[in-house]
Amino acid sequence: MSLAFVFPGQGSQVPGMGRDLAEAFPVARETFEEVDEALKQKLSRLMFDGPAEELTLTANAQPALMAVSVAVARVLAKEGGFDLSRQVSLVAGHSLGEYSALTAAGTFDLATAARLLRLRGESMQKAVPAGEGAMAALLGAEAEGARAVCADAAEGPEGRQVVEVANDNGGGQVVISGARAAVERAIEKAKEAGIKRAMLLPVSAPFHCSLMEPAARAMEEALAKAGMQVPAVPVVANVSAAPVSDVDAIRALLVQQVTGTVRWRECVAAMAAAGCIRFAEIGAGKVLTGLMKRNAPEATAVTVGTPAEVEAFLKSL
Repeated sequence: MSLAFVFPGQGSQVPGMGRDLAEAFPVARETFEEVDEALKQKLSRLMFDGPAEELTLTANAQPALMAVSVAVARVLAKEGGFDLSRQVSLVAGHSLGEYSALTAAGTFDLATAARLLRLRGESMQKAVPAGEGAMAALLGAEAEGARAVCADAAEGPEGRQVVEVANDNGGGQVVISGARAAVERAIEKAKEAGIKRAMLLPVSAPFHCSLMEPAARAMEEALAKAGMQVPAVPVVANVSAAPVSDVDAIRALLVQQVTGTVRWRECVAAMAAAGCIRFAEIGAGKVLTGLMKRNAPEATAVTVGTPAEVEAFLKSL
């Protein structure tokens, strides 16, 4: 039974995450210390104790979520002798989770991934002045219908504005992103189009749309200098929804990912088509496990983020 590892994105962070792993496993504690050292910040203290508002800041949430995911992967290897290169067929991550997937698969070392994600978070935040961008969830929508709503909403009194599909999560969940006024128009047009529910999301910037172009350029420069290795298993990239192992291709796809749509529904379909019928969400939360039930109902999906879940997962192998 082919197994895929999937890694969560922003929104899964919560104060307290990783603390039980650090208390139970020395290798997890060492992972968090390594990230603290790379960032010259006690990020682990923020992860364990909050406050939530500070942890949720994009520049903190991105490396923090990656740290928890990599800690879990290292615990599986150290405590259970789990060999990702032999026992996992494919890896994928949602948005920033793609960096977690690549780090677990050996493309990035931990310190490099932490610094890249810190830069990614800071660059995304700086790309659009606070309050000028927005994101919204369209529930009960499919990507094609959401794109039509965006095209309709782009034209407004201010002229043409950016509003685009940011995440095609599947299961009737699509996220749109862009200029605040255009996103607000799209919410109204979604309701007129009969989409079940449309609501603004509490985010600090309009991720995964063309307004993020300055952040994409910053990441292009940083990734050009970053040390990268061929991943131990192929990663299913967000923007192509196809497995990739070539380092130059991975680098280019990570740049495109900053402004491009996270094609998560198609990523899951690609993994299922490749024969993956077991999925494990590695890290904080269970958002992707919930989506898996809608996108691949015939597959089994488990969360692996706490000591108890690590133990249960290793016993299930």
